[in-house]
Amino acid sequence: MAEDDPKVHLEARELWRQFHKCGTEMVITKSGRRMFPPFKARCTGLDPKAKYILLMDIVAADDCRYKFHNSRWMVAGKADPEMPKRMYIHPDSPATGEQWMSKVVNFHKLKLTNNISDKHGFTILNSMHKYQPRFHVVKANDILKLPYSTFRTYVFSETEFIAVTAYQNDKITQLKIDNNPFAKGFRDTGNGRREKR
Repeated sequence: MAEDDPKVHLEARELWRQFHKCGTEMVITKSGRRMFPPFKARCTGLDPKAKYILLMDIVAADDCRYKFHNSRWMVAGKADPEMPKRMYIHPDSPATGEQWMSKVVNFHKLKLTNNISDKHGFTILNSMHKYQPRFHVVKANDILKLPYSTFRTYVFSETEFIAVTAYQNDKITQLKIDNNPFAKGFRDTGNGRREKR
């Protein structure tokens, strides 16, 4: 019986750290928005022959609501009621340890929304609240077994972010423009200006 001892390494950790230093913001929209930096991880120590389900969820980092004031984030009161919890199961699940370990596990299809009645399975978040993405490795050959399985959970503190409907911190806007090939809208038209709350 091969013992597995999964290790998970966050990809693009340096980039995440740059964002983290400024206070990472992720835009949430009605129609759903992808995260940048995207959450990507590399797994080692899985049993190559066993099947695994890889998933993510995003949980409240604390019970506060925030505001961006005098160029910094500060607590603005108690958190709003939590949104319905959703797990995002990586679409390749279940797959063998060998398959997972052969490539970077990319959660680029996970989308963030503020639409409470979302029907797409997007992750529903409250704007101006702080969140912590979590990565889970579950040894199971069938999604239906998830509720009865042991979750191994990995948390990278530098992936914490505040959900916003528009970027508040110009430093974050700039980092996104410099590093995100898709942030075209900001570049040409200068419509990356934040609306005042």
